[in-house]
Amino acid sequence: MQVGISTATLFGRFVTEDALEFLAKNKIDCAEVFLESFCAYSDAYGKLIAKKKDQTAVHSVHVLTTQYEPQLYSLNERAKADSFKILDMAMSSAEQFGARYYTFHGGARFKKTPFKINYERVASITQDIIDIAKKHNITLAYENVHWGYYNYIGFFDEVRKRTNGLKATLDIKQARQSDIPYSKFIDEMNKDIVTVHVSDIGENGKMCLPGVGTTDFDDLFKRLKDVDFNGAVLIEAYQSDFENYEQLFASYEYLKELAYKIF
Repeated sequence: MQVGISTATLFGRFVTEDALEFLAKNKIDCAEVFLESFCAYSDAYGKLIAKKKDQTAVHSVHVLTTQYEPQLYSLNERAKADSFKILDMAMSSAEQFGARYYTFHGGARFKKTPFKINYERVASITQDIIDIAKKHNITLAYENVHWGYYNYIGFFDEVRKRTNGLKATLDIKQARQSDIPYSKFIDEMNKDIVTVHVSDIGENGKMCLPGVGTTDFDDLFKRLKDVDFNGAVLIEAYQSDFENYEQLFASYEYLKELAYKIF
């Protein structure tokens, strides 16, 4: 398994291509590339990212929240068709810089009204998304997200058994925001976990870098090992979670040492 940093952790400090270059210059083993907006969904931009990565492996690609992903499941056929065109562009961009996985938020559940998932429809559309990504040599990894379709135990299993080739991204912050122990998501995702987003939380309830707060990363890594995890654990933090880059790199080294000990 690998340990790395998402360029999203540097959001607001660097634009994506400069963030990846910064991580590469600091010898970070792997990264997730966070595409910030529609201008990044082009082969030209993907080739720019490829030039910036140097020896840092790009494990996965992520896109900004709700730019097009929820509309992939839209009942409005025009909105859905446009979103699939954007998806294809985003995956083509990611193919240029060698992303292996697509960290996918999926559908959104913003409204508080009762919501019932039509698994047959959602799975059918998800298979179409899987196929678009696969065309660009990328594997779809559905992420647990507190505001998304996958904010409860059972969703992933229902979609997985109706699709071919679906993988998973575990986000321990999102599990916490869903008020569900991350261990339950590990139990469901099991051997299909390919990416893990990690952050930490202090005793005051504020997010912080891994190794600074109260999260038992020893337990997390042991649970991942139990399901034969062989993907990437990526720091995904916010701008306000650290004051300087020395703190970020210390957190990275902490996770690397722990991974070496457990895996």
